[in-house]
Amino acid sequence: MSLLHACGVSLRRGERAVVSAAALTLERGRVVGLIGPNGAGKSTFMRMLAGLQAPDCGKIQLLGRDMGQIPPAMRARQLAFIPQDGGMPPPMPVRNLVALGRLPHGQANMHAIGYPAVQRALEATGLLDLSARPACHLSGGERARMNLARALATDTPVVVADEPIAALDPAHALSMMQLFREQAAQGKGIVVVLHDLVLATRFCDELVLMDDGSIIRHGPATQVLDDDIMHAVYGVTVRRIGDAVIPWELCR
Repeated sequence: MSLLHACGVSLRRGERAVVSAAALTLERGRVVGLIGPNGAGKSTFMRMLAGLQAPDCGKIQLLGRDMGQIPPAMRARQLAFIPQDGGMPPPMPVRNLVALGRLPHGQANMHAIGYPAVQRALEATGLLDLSARPACHLSGGERARMNLARALATDTPVVVADEPIAALDPAHALSMMQLFREQAAQGKGIVVVLHDLVLATRFCDELVLMDDGSIIRHGPATQVLDDDIMHAVYGVTVRRIGDAVIPWELCR
């Protein structure tokens, strides 16, 4: 049974098709990268995959069950969503905010703060030394890591992350992608929106390419990101180092 399965998912806003007949399957132990240019519909599709936006048509199943039939509290124990922009956090200690990831399991206050998954999440994201700092005093990159830590503290089988490395420096971006791989190695499934095609080709088992609301290719990076598609979708030429795809020049 797939962890997460979407088929024929569509959503319109007025006359515009934001997502059209999109499909995605996530298996245990896999990292799936959702890629595509700005405005392709990736974030909207991710919100539907996370159960936060109902599609106009199509089906989404989480652990074999219709997403719309799963109570929010149960869904939160099975799928953790990391939004693209979590906004400015409240002035509470980082550890306390990360511990909110235990709320779906009915754990709160000191019981949640001392739970082993919270400590592991802080250590894994490099935030242990910042755990007593007010969350509102964190940098953008530190907030991104805190959002990941809160998701990891929930300890769900599925993680859906919308551009989690956008605000990170190269070292922390690498660290986060390695962490996703480690989570997958433990049997979890990860869907992550990425614009960094080098990291996408290196760390993802499969890429799903969206453009203008539709999924136009999916599969291994070597099959998805050929020169023609990079030209047509991104409007760039590329250079390659091994399997890595590096956008190089604008097409003329």
